[in-house]
Amino acid sequence: MRDTHSYDYAILRIVPSVEREEFVNAGVVLHCAELAYLACRLEIDAARVHALWPALDLEIIRPHLEAFPKICAGDPDAGPIARLSRRERFQWLVSPRSTIIQVSPVHSGMCESPEAAVDEIFRRLVRL
Repeated sequence: MRDTHSYDYAILRIVPSVEREEFVNAGVVLHCAELAYLACRLEIDAARVHALWPALDLEIIRPHLEAFPKICAGDPDAGPIARLSRRERFQWLVSPRSTIIQVSPVHSGMCESPEAAVDEIFRRLVRL
């Protein structure tokens, strides 16, 4: 029997109009403390976003979304948040916010491989 490990994850969302409460899933952040794993997968479906808000300039949003995987990786160019511990970076990334980029509530799961878990969650909830 293989070892299983607990993990926490949240879905990154683009929310073009906060008042309408509509969103498009754009990524997943997953943290597995036992295996010292923190990663983010992103994919922006421009057609889906523009169906909700045609005038939204995705090129303004893209760099903000692209900061998530850099912070996960501890990239020194990602600023002071990237220098925090892995757990602190995850907590900062999944903190509630009321901007165009929001995160779902944090969910938990069990996996043998966090890489496989992030791929499966991404495939199921982000990529259609």
